[in-house]
Amino acid sequence: MNEEAITIKLTRDQAFVLSDWLYQVMFQSDDLEGIVHDRAVWSPIYAISGTLDKTLSEIFMPDYGPRLQAAKERLRADLYGGADESTAPCQDTTDAPQAHQIELGTTGNHGESNQGQ
Repeated sequence: MNEEAITIKLTRDQAFVLSDWLYQVMFQSDDLEGIVHDRAVWSPIYAISGTLDKTLSEIFMPDYGPRLQAAKERLRADLYGGADESTAPCQDTTDAPQAHQIELGTTGNHGESNQGQ
């Protein structure tokens, strides 16, 4: 079996938005099993998520929510020519990492601990 690595290129906005979505699915909703039924697919999902978390400094910044919204708006504009319609208008996930911080008693986004702040 050939285990040659594959490179996927994303813009920084794409990576940031994907990272947030993966975080929501994997850690906030605990619904990965409901969305991805074949556990073999979990391996690449975890690999992508881990790579994004190591690469993106934005996930640890205090203005996470506004940065995420701006990235989403730019991606929507690129995709839909300026339309700013969400695929799920009733779902606002910009504060989710902060809610996760409160649950776990941490202050960093994506469940990372930044004690001493």
